[in-house]
Amino acid sequence: MRKSTNRSWIVIGAVLIQLCIGGIYTWSLFNQPLADTFGWNKSDVFLTYSIAIFVFAFATLFAGRLQDRFGPRIVATIGITLYSGGLMLTSMVSELWQLYLTYGILAGAGVGFVYVCPLSTLVKWFPKRKGFITGIAVGAFGMGSLVFKSAIQYFIVTLGVSLTFLALGLLSAVIGLIGASLLRVPSKAQMASYSSIASDDRQFTPTEMISTRSFALIWIMFLFASTSGLLVIGMAKDIGVQLAGLSEEVAANAVMIIALFNASGRIGWGTLSDKFGRIRVITIMFTITAVAMTVIGVLPLNFTSFFIALAAIAFCFGGFLAVFPTITNEYFGVKNLGANYGIVYQAYGVAALVGPLIVSVVGSLKITFLIAAVMAVVGAMITRITPQAEANSPSSNTLLSQNG
Repeated sequence: MRKSTNRSWIVIGAVLIQLCIGGIYTWSLFNQPLADTFGWNKSDVFLTYSIAIFVFAFATLFAGRLQDRFGPRIVATIGITLYSGGLMLTSMVSELWQLYLTYGILAGAGVGFVYVCPLSTLVKWFPKRKGFITGIAVGAFGMGSLVFKSAIQYFIVTLGVSLTFLALGLLSAVIGLIGASLLRVPSKAQMASYSSIASDDRQFTPTEMISTRSFALIWIMFLFASTSGLLVIGMAKDIGVQLAGLSEEVAANAVMIIALFNASGRIGWGTLSDKFGRIRVITIMFTITAVAMTVIGVLPLNFTSFFIALAAIAFCFGGFLAVFPTITNEYFGVKNLGANYGIVYQAYGVAALVGPLIVSVVGSLKITFLIAAVMAVVGAMITRITPQAEANSPSSNTLLSQNG
């Protein structure tokens, strides 16, 4: 009974901090208000989101190593402090560079420090249901935008966009610090009891991991998997207005749709991956994503087609973020999961820059979405040549290095 209670508190803590940092997915609600308030170009405002996602991913490199060494509670507390502090400082900005610094860099780094902590912690507590429990953790992250959507819209109308960031920062600090205080890793006895440690020949160090063929394929798949979702999430409201002809008010509902399907996809696909295998469900998610991105890129959009395509992309995007941490665990072991997944997660950060870069080069949203669809097709093809996790071991790593 005590073990069950302990694990329940860990889950509660993980959910609380993930809900807080999940507010980063509401950025499309800020694009127009910030542009109107300060007279900035909307594309320059949107760049803030790309910077935040890139810094978020980059920060996981350090956060993963630190939480493996010092534990999730300390690192998550640092992350919540950076995130909420960044939001509060954003309420005082008057120049674009200040926005990039306070939200893009400080708040983005805070998200990165927090994000890896519940993932690697929960996998150690629930080794027999890794896909499901990872889905719960990242599902809460996806639900953050739904939780904060109405509050943000209300605050923007009543307080103005600047004070909205202050209110969000205060809320995130209170809720997030409570959640961080509940995190801890299981003792050695508990880890043995839950059978959470794989055999010794499966515990890869980061250096061993990056020298494997599996890592390269997984990293590329994660890059292609993240591009479509990040593009759509960051520009959801604008896509609804520009391509589907929706009003600002109706298009704003895209945030709610994304949150619901993003969160349900994380839990649903995570659970399915426990039953049918990680690589198999990734193939299916790539296929669905490719079809949905093609619909947005080719067909004339209306209310129905826009929200159906949006829901499909968000559902699969959530699934990708639930399955890749578990894949990292199964291919490279749990001992260094924080550090290893921090490296894998850099694909997500690069994807945050790839989407806007494609838009700026081709100059067309529709062509950008078609390129993202092709990337999804290639991702599905890569799943067919990815070795099984059982083939990974330091010994096979040596053979791969020797054989090129």
